[in-house]
Amino acid sequence: MDQKPDRQRVQDFARKLFGHYTSGILTLLVDVGHKTGLFEATAKGPGTSQEIADRAGLNERYVREWLAAMATGGIVEYDATSGAFTLPPEHAACLTGTSSHNLAASSQNVPMLSKRLPRIIESFRDGGGVPYSEYRPDFTEAMDASWRLLYDGLLIKGFLPAAKGLPERLKGGIRVADIGCGTGHAVNLMAREYPASSFVGYDLGEDAIVRARAEAREMGLTNAVFEVLDVTQMKPEPGFDLITSFDAIHDQRDPATVLRRVAGALAPGGVYLMVEPKASSKLEENIGNPFAPYMYGMSVLHCMTVSLAAGGAGLGTAWGEQTARRMLGEAGFATVEVVDARGPQNSIYICRL
Repeated sequence: MDQKPDRQRVQDFARKLFGHYTSGILTLLVDVGHKTGLFEATAKGPGTSQEIADRAGLNERYVREWLAAMATGGIVEYDATSGAFTLPPEHAACLTGTSSHNLAASSQNVPMLSKRLPRIIESFRDGGGVPYSEYRPDFTEAMDASWRLLYDGLLIKGFLPAAKGLPERLKGGIRVADIGCGTGHAVNLMAREYPASSFVGYDLGEDAIVRARAEAREMGLTNAVFEVLDVTQMKPEPGFDLITSFDAIHDQRDPATVLRRVAGALAPGGVYLMVEPKASSKLEENIGNPFAPYMYGMSVLHCMTVSLAAGGAGLGTAWGEQTARRMLGEAGFATVEVVDARGPQNSIYICRL
């Protein structure tokens, strides 16, 4: 006989499930606030819906309803006596400004990925996947927005110093490649910081490379170049003293070959600095990790499917440290040191031959 479900557990799960739906709706509204300047307007100080609408140059009725969602969602505070809405400074730090704490731009991932949902569902039924070409150009925009402030705040002061002595070598002048460079902001920041070194960025996306080159010109850089390249075809010569990749290995069609190419392209004494999502390769060890559902979800909606679409490995976003260590060893790296990046989402792999 089938066991009857516990009524309280049904109610508890229904609340939890609806909470997930609510979070999805709020994510879309955070995207609205980010793109319309409403967070910046609200951060200027307490104000009524009319005052905040005036600051942002927007329609009051829409702003009033948006603020009501933000207030009931715990993002802004509301004073019923004065009718004023306030964005606490701690919340403003995560939604405005130019520091790496500003996460507002990541809200656009949900509407961007949802556009591909019908094709994802087809892949559930038929196999294969959604190719990377079908995600551009808005995927390029979303990734640039999500990573740009992280690079600004953490690349020079956080990621690179994780490898002992690396900043000093960069100051002295070395050859550097960044694979899966996207719009090239990391390369351009490094090139500006370390003018004695030379940099090249490789990416499959022609649209991303166009933007990378444009930014390099705007910054007046003469030591940064960019090439459209499938990095499974990266040549061993000339050798690089440093190769970097930022969140770019797990969604490759053939990540094992990419890692072998990286190892083959390193000069003697070279370093490979790989930043990837912090996860275990074992599902049971990721249960309870608050970032794990996001990683697995991103994997289904982008990272895994673009690899499978090309007949690839489909490693997935949460490929994890154990698998990464094994694959790096198989690629030829003799030592792999793993340290936590600032913030809980990423790990830095420092790899040497």
